[in-house]
Amino acid sequence: MTPDGSTDILLHTRDQRGVHTVTLNAPRSFNVLSEAMMAAFQAALDAVAADPAARVVVAGASGRAFCAGHDLKEMKARPELAYYQALFATCSKLMMSVRKLEVPVIARVHGLATAAGCQLVAQCDLAVAAQEASFGVNGIDVGLFCATPSVALSRNMGSKQAMEMLLTGDFITADEAKARGLVNRVVAADALDAEVAVLVDRILSKPREAIAMGKALFYRQLETGMESAYQLAGQTMACNMVHGVAQEGVQAFIEKRAPHW
Repeated sequence: MTPDGSTDILLHTRDQRGVHTVTLNAPRSFNVLSEAMMAAFQAALDAVAADPAARVVVAGASGRAFCAGHDLKEMKARPELAYYQALFATCSKLMMSVRKLEVPVIARVHGLATAAGCQLVAQCDLAVAAQEASFGVNGIDVGLFCATPSVALSRNMGSKQAMEMLLTGDFITADEAKARGLVNRVVAADALDAEVAVLVDRILSKPREAIAMGKALFYRQLETGMESAYQLAGQTMACNMVHGVAQEGVQAFIEKRAPHW
């Protein structure tokens, strides 16, 4: 049972503004991504995807850690190739679901984020970390190169910086994570919620339709060549421009007033 008396390993709430909060809630196990945790997390993301009024997701955790990666005890109990292939496919689907959501996902990181936990931070669109948070991909310490975490990590920071973390298993501080591009902001622990709220409010002040188009384009263009990226971006901007939110926004600018979205 969790400290608040709940037996749920993941808590999912939605406020009237369309802000979904997903909280990893297995503090005794440092919020590891067990099979049950990943299933609950996937269900929460599917619920967000099905909510046409969703605007943003905040992903956080309870207890002392953000997420300590996969459940090694659970993995060791089934030393079978097919099981491991299915397990990592499940995790990859979860990470891609974060990417495919139309709305931004903000990681709220207050403690340890290691291996697949660090991968989750890297996979989110934005991340705010408490000063005492730390980040690592230390599977190599138990003989397991963090291959799947490397996919997200290498898309956040320089390749040599990512490879050093992957090869050594060394942890970096929140300030180092910000300097390397893994997180956006670092604040004192008691200011973490307020800083996340600042980002949430800024996102809510912008039109959902433009953000959805922009997020999809941003990640598509990263995976293609520059010429193709410009073609994709131009098409997206054209579609965005004919949409009502942009038409209203431009008209409001011309008329020197606030837009009505």
